[in-house]
Amino acid sequence: MDKELLAMLVCPLCKGKLKYNRERQELCCHYDGLAYPIRDGIPVMLPEEARQMDVDEKLPASPGRTGEP
Repeated sequence: MDKELLAMLVCPLCKGKLKYNRERQELCCHYDGLAYPIRDGIPVMLPEEARQMDVDEKLPASPGRTGEP
């Protein structure tokens, strides 16, 4: 994903920053809990096309957090 394009894109709902998930090819808004797909290199910034992120995905990673209870 082009870094300049990524820097310009914001969540269409809250206008917040998006985090690029290279592995899943998604742009994630942790505030709204939505992951926007990137198809053929093009971000699909439609809320109805976004995937609802689960609780673990919404939480920021911290040094002590392993994901296990």
